[in-house]
Amino acid sequence: MSNDTCKSYLSRRAFLGRTSYGMGAIALASLLKPDILHAADAKPDSDRWTGAVQPLHFAPKAKRVIFLTMAGGPSHLETFDYKPKLAEMHGKPFPESLTKGQPIAQLQGAKLNCFAPQHPFKKYGQSGQEFAEIFPHLGTVADEMCIIRSLKTEAINHDPAHTFMNTGTTISGRPAMGSWLWYGLGAESDNLPGFVVLISTGRAGQQQPISARQWHSGFLPSRFQGVEFRSKGDPVLYVNNPRGVSNDRQRDVVDAVQQLNRLQNNVVDDPEIATRIAQYEMAFRMQTSVPGLMDIRDEPKEVLDLYGTKGGDGSFAANCLLARRLAERGVRFIQLYHRDWDHHGNIKNDVKVTAGEVDQGAAALIKDLKRRGMLNETLVIWGGEFGRTPMAQGNGRDHHIKGFSIWMAGGGIKGGMSHGATDEFGYNAEVDVVHVHDLHATMLRVLGVDHKKLTYKFQGRDFRLTDVHGNVVEKILA
Repeated sequence: MSNDTCKSYLSRRAFLGRTSYGMGAIALASLLKPDILHAADAKPDSDRWTGAVQPLHFAPKAKRVIFLTMAGGPSHLETFDYKPKLAEMHGKPFPESLTKGQPIAQLQGAKLNCFAPQHPFKKYGQSGQEFAEIFPHLGTVADEMCIIRSLKTEAINHDPAHTFMNTGTTISGRPAMGSWLWYGLGAESDNLPGFVVLISTGRAGQQQPISARQWHSGFLPSRFQGVEFRSKGDPVLYVNNPRGVSNDRQRDVVDAVQQLNRLQNNVVDDPEIATRIAQYEMAFRMQTSVPGLMDIRDEPKEVLDLYGTKGGDGSFAANCLLARRLAERGVRFIQLYHRDWDHHGNIKNDVKVTAGEVDQGAAALIKDLKRRGMLNETLVIWGGEFGRTPMAQGNGRDHHIKGFSIWMAGGGIKGGMSHGATDEFGYNAEVDVVHVHDLHATMLRVLGVDHKKLTYKFQGRDFRLTDVHGNVVEKILA
């Protein structure tokens, strides 16, 4: 058997998968082909993924995305979609013509009465954007915002709705949009992941759990999985060395493990081993870069005052500040969850509390990015997994998927405008309807990617974030 034949035979992943002689096979391969050890010792200058889309399909308007995820389903009727007709009909029966035969979550079969918007709306900025008075800080950046009032989704319960918003399908196990972006566009940093998640929890509403599979890489290589950072305590578990272990000693351990990984990869050519090699290197670099990221002592007092935080308190505002710092350091997709928007009851008080928890931080992020010259290359998205019903659920609102609001700002998006509309009750999206698939297609477009061409073959089929759907919302593009 020739060396080449033997190497081909040993390269089959099934060999090590079906035997207990993995390291023995590596030793045999090293005897048959001694230069394999040199290959194992050789380390690239950088293992940074440069992206599957080379070159980009379009000239990009943005380099990164910060997705402010309002977990629980914010009511569009108390935030960004004022309905005078609904206020006029308060307490009266909701028109049956709109609801007959429609799924209405927990209100199915109940008596349906109109429930008026619980907070006044006003116009903000030179553009006259109209939204609720419970967002006074966002009012100062209204001219940067594009409010979409005609979004529709397909899942009426929280977890599948988050899954649909994040992956473009309700089927668990598909790649998150942050993973798709990292895979397609590559990373801009050697020392931080391309996809980072931060979570904050508020004081009102039912706080639905957020599963880690919401930032999973699915069938994409696992190197593209999102990494959760914590804004209180250790940002990443075990990021610090154990007591008595220096960085030099840690480097020795990592090098030894990497050499074994490269030996095995040269034999079996397994993409997951290549991923493990890259992730060990990333983890080591993060031990230096993450503490510096989280140490905000270099931030001027005026910046901390702008966000309304001293940092390190786990608040949404603190996470917004960290999002700007992550963006500066080259993270491609930053997702901030705020778990406080599920207002089935007491919505008048609770939505005001929750709005107050996110208002200043979100506005500060827009202002901070703009004054640093970063807003025009950063797409900021604010929104939840669905909206709320125009009908009362006691003194709250139920889940609603047929029409709700989000807003976008920054790279590639027109500011100071509204797009689309729901009917006079806020029930159905009727004008310039935007589906979640359209939102994903538009997000990719401003990043320079044709959503139909960013694909990955899995189980014999080419998959994409928008599945077989999606149209770019051209009217909102700058």
